[in-house]
Amino acid sequence: MDLAAQLAYLTKGTEEVLVEKELREKLTKAQKTGRPLTIKAGFDPTAPDLHLGHTVLLRKMRHFQDLGHRVVFLVGDFTGLIGDPTGRSKTRPPLTRDQILENAETYKKQVFKILDPETTVVDFNSRWLETLSSQEWIRLCAKYTVARMLERDDFSKRLHAGQPISIHELLYPLLQAYDSVFLDADIELGGTDQRFNLLVARDIQREYGQSPQVLLMTPILEGLDGKDKMSKSLGNYIGIQEPAEDMYGKLMSVSDELMWRYFGLLTDLSYDQIAQLKSEVAKGKQHAMAVKEDLASRITRDFHTEEDLKLARDHFDRVFRQREEPEKVPSFSIPDPGSAIKLADLIVQASLAPSKSEARRLIQQGGVSIDGEKVSKHVLPMDSGLKQGFLLRVGKLKFARISLDVE
Repeated sequence: MDLAAQLAYLTKGTEEVLVEKELREKLTKAQKTGRPLTIKAGFDPTAPDLHLGHTVLLRKMRHFQDLGHRVVFLVGDFTGLIGDPTGRSKTRPPLTRDQILENAETYKKQVFKILDPETTVVDFNSRWLETLSSQEWIRLCAKYTVARMLERDDFSKRLHAGQPISIHELLYPLLQAYDSVFLDADIELGGTDQRFNLLVARDIQREYGQSPQVLLMTPILEGLDGKDKMSKSLGNYIGIQEPAEDMYGKLMSVSDELMWRYFGLLTDLSYDQIAQLKSEVAKGKQHAMAVKEDLASRITRDFHTEEDLKLARDHFDRVFRQREEPEKVPSFSIPDPGSAIKLADLIVQASLAPSKSEARRLIQQGGVSIDGEKVSKHVLPMDSGLKQGFLLRVGKLKFARISLDVE
């Protein structure tokens, strides 16, 4: 690729590049010298599963790999003991070392669905942060001021609200910056919510006599609701380890408007190709549903086999188009509740929602049905028909065949 093509490929789907001139210079130098750039992206192992929101960064890392650069998937096992304060209104509870290591191992298994395992460097920042001497810690802290640290939006809001800020939280951006110093990173990738941390790293690299890294910031991916950041806690996520039929079905449920956002951030189609598809839909040359099927297939194929994808498509057609039951519906048996049962409790017991609050939200939004009929009541009267067993459906994808234990 010539330089212009490289820039277009690498900056597709990015929200901000600091500084594009420096990126151009680094790419030119790498091409002339044959020395690949070092690309860093850090992941705190605070949860065991990755979702499609994380893959926005992973895909960008893969783009640099495609151009022959050195990619470091950095597991923040040391910084995870602090916890990234980004977006936090209070100090987050630290994870234990065992939790961090367990989550880190699952990360390593998941990321190679996107990254090239042969050329990816997986590293852990405990390797250098645990060996810093007391003097080195003090020297690092002396390179940044408290005043500048408190310019950070989360910290300033908490300060003005009288909410506590622990000293160890102030260290987090410095430690993330020192990762870049140790790795001598040319480029760091991160979401737009990491802007402050990434900028601190540029300053600290200068303090250590290094050329500051270029920052490529990717937008935050909205979840299935099209409103909030994709998050497991909000229940609006698509996990990259989910079964193919769940992944495909969830992708088919996104709005037509959100579909274009997913095309831009979760596929390798160029902006011109996406614009062409959008134009064809607007002119009636293609149906939005057919284009969405293409999106769901492209993304599902990234994480599953062609056979899994075919089965997922068949499942979707059978359940959503032909209104048939899935071939495999899990069975769940409960003790006879008497005359009534709290529906949210039943949904959680059957593992069809992560919490009672989420179950109640789904009931209120008309997302729960029994034997094909929507249910809006939070307390379900148990008539004689239901006591014979019934099919409980939550959302578009989750089913359970409920039966009663009768002595």
